[in-house]
Amino acid sequence: MNVIVDSYAWIEYFEGSKKGLLAKEIIENENNSIFCSALTVSEIVSKSERLGKDSSQYIEAMQSLSRILKIDEKTAIEAGKKHAAIRKKVKNFGLADAFIIVQGEKEKAKILSGDKHFKEMKNAIFIGD
Repeated sequence: MNVIVDSYAWIEYFEGSKKGLLAKEIIENENNSIFCSALTVSEIVSKSERLGKDSSQYIEAMQSLSRILKIDEKTAIEAGKKHAAIRKKVKNFGLADAFIIVQGEKEKAKILSGDKHFKEMKNAIFIGD
């Protein structure tokens, strides 16, 4: 199974939480192809730096456990359009989430997340509450 991991799932994975254990089963399953958006890498680096943690360990883990997906102009345009369309219905929908959707679609991947915005999506593996 192809899976794109969003920031929420990576954070839970790194914290080793109950939700993180669910993420770990999927991320570390050798039968799965794991992807991560370059934008997600930025989000994880930002969060860890704000918490005073060394982000290099998280970067190395994401690089070794997943294929980091680059963001090109076409992807940026598609994500902008997706974001605008969803924001008409969901006021606090994030631009990063639109990138996850677009890049996940390109890789035919399910989205691993606990973010409430993905809860009802049929292509999501939801680990949240």
